[in-house]
Amino acid sequence: MTHDPNSPTDRDPTQPVEVQRYGPAVSRDPGPSTGQTADAWTIRSSHAPVTAPPRRGLSALPVIGLAVVAGILSGAFSAVAVSNMIRQPAVPAGSVGETPGTDNVNDVRIDESSAVISAVEKVAPAVVTIRSSGGGLLDATNGTGSGFIYHPDGWILTNRHVVEDAGELMVELNDGREFAGTVYGIDTLTDLAIVRIDATDLPSAPIGTSADLESGQLAIAIGNPLGYENTVTTGVVSGLGRQIQASDATQTSAETLRNLIQTDAAINPGNSGGPLVNSAGQVIGVNTAVSTTAQGLGFAIPIDVAKPIMQQALDGVQPLVRPWIGVYYVPIDPAVAAEQSLPVDYGALIGTTDGSGQAVFPGSPAEAAGLQAGDVITAVDGQQIGADTELSILILPHSPGDTITLRVLRDNSVREVEVTLGELPAEE
Repeated sequence: MTHDPNSPTDRDPTQPVEVQRYGPAVSRDPGPSTGQTADAWTIRSSHAPVTAPPRRGLSALPVIGLAVVAGILSGAFSAVAVSNMIRQPAVPAGSVGETPGTDNVNDVRIDESSAVISAVEKVAPAVVTIRSSGGGLLDATNGTGSGFIYHPDGWILTNRHVVEDAGELMVELNDGREFAGTVYGIDTLTDLAIVRIDATDLPSAPIGTSADLESGQLAIAIGNPLGYENTVTTGVVSGLGRQIQASDATQTSAETLRNLIQTDAAINPGNSGGPLVNSAGQVIGVNTAVSTTAQGLGFAIPIDVAKPIMQQALDGVQPLVRPWIGVYYVPIDPAVAAEQSLPVDYGALIGTTDGSGQAVFPGSPAEAAGLQAGDVITAVDGQQIGADTELSILILPHSPGDTITLRVLRDNSVREVEVTLGELPAEE
């Protein structure tokens, strides 16, 4: 793919880029809505979140076409180019490839290959193929996506867009067995869903953590791209905290996905819902999107974001719920602090960058606690809000009904405000 020399190269990675979905479009109002309540996850937003997020601020940016890898529409691909992996020749000891104080490059390559093989052996048996049919805007559409078993009693994590509005679900295990699947719950916060099949003693994937990820570490994607089951691709964690805008193939519905893991491990249509794995064979993310106009731009939802709903399903909670404050806010960094003349360069500024829309929603926990537009939240339960500990992340482990204490800066005075969390409303 050629590079446009006139395209800017200094795009802010925290700003949304456009993505496109394959498969059945989600049944949401494509136009902006000013009446929808905000969720507790709302971050980096310059306006009220809507079912199809507005693209304000993107006009000066290069538009990058991306595709959420929801699966393959039946008959959508007539041919597939398959690239074979070619083993590199060994590097003789004492050559340029040898690094002082370490084994030679060939030994390093063998170690890396062994790590990948070992990791795949642990996770691949739990990776499933999910086939959906009927429902949604395209009744006759059949789609294919991925998922993985996280509990041996038939609990499967996948992407919401793989299963939402499907009339029927069929789940094929790694060993070839097939089961009818049912959607246990749809996440109100992210593009995640829980599927259940009637089976026990199934292989389950080891679950890791996404809290300590670092750019450059090994990342392994496992899934069923283009119908090729149990495909393994490798790369690295390319970035953290990414934000993209996802739209369906018909461009009639869109949503913003936030705090994603970026990876250059090859992800293709059909990988959606499959695991992103570290070198220890632990799931660190759920593959959800890939660029269609650039190479090496894949995105995954961090596994720590998924853990609360995974546990809720095991505990029998239904519907799945997320904690909610009911404010829009802007993460504060030195640039925002200077622009807004704030006394601190960290925290969460309640409001929107352009000053439009409601900052605190009527009837929300935030309103009940007396929070106001212009307030700066600097800590949650004593933990300071920062670049890696944003407000949405700090409340994520809590449940609706929990009471948290916010440290709030208003008119240069600090106060402690108690907020009893509510339930994040489901999207209409």
